[in-house]
Amino acid sequence: MTAEAIYPDLNGRTVLVTGGGGGIGAEIVRQFAAQGASVGFIDVGEEASLRLVAELEGGGATVRFARADLTDIEATRAAIADLRAELGPVSILVNNAAHDERHRLEEVTPEYWDSRMAVNLKHQFFCSQAVVGDMRALGGGAIVNMGSISWMIGQGGMAGYTAAKSAVVGLTRSLARDLGPNNIRVNCIAPGWIMTERQIALWLDDAGEREIMDRQCLKRKLVPADVARVVLFFCSDAAAACTNQTYIVDGGWI
Repeated sequence: MTAEAIYPDLNGRTVLVTGGGGGIGAEIVRQFAAQGASVGFIDVGEEASLRLVAELEGGGATVRFARADLTDIEATRAAIADLRAELGPVSILVNNAAHDERHRLEEVTPEYWDSRMAVNLKHQFFCSQAVVGDMRALGGGAIVNMGSISWMIGQGGMAGYTAAKSAVVGLTRSLARDLGPNNIRVNCIAPGWIMTERQIALWLDDAGEREIMDRQCLKRKLVPADVARVVLFFCSDAAAACTNQTYIVDGGWI
């Protein structure tokens, strides 16, 4: 297992990643494991998550998986407690999990709207709440919240998702202000169109490929590692003076 950039301070740290079983989250788990961190991740998908654990533990990494539906806050708290018991106090949290389901304005019910807030925003706050005690006791920590450029570009057909993702920036800034005195840094990463298996299967077509090449400054498809590398930087001591920020990883779309 190799890493393109080495952050010595990440070695031995305990990292919690939500939605770590696939897509961008799985790559974040891989990259932290490559740094020598102990990584616990939460996901609802058991089969893919267990494959990832087997892959990384086979290479000598310390990786643990806890199954939980992140929209169930009590189950999420229990999963965090289980991972803490196995790996130790959490010093890095990556709030990665989200679900960018498309929806027509006319078909949205109050229950569906609440579900978009729950799956894309609510757990970010409560996961942060669950680990800040660890970070305070350790003398500091880092939280990265995953946002999106979707609301910045006025993406249509997913108002619940874009509303939740825009709120991630407000959450980030509030937490950064509240937790700064404890040496806990909080930043947001806003990816563009990243080529995960799900994105390729559901949304990528010839028109989408043309749009990527037209809109991005960089004329290539972006992959999960492009995001994971930036996450590692903001969680490392190399970014020790960076907090309260949103960093866009979109190939220059914005």
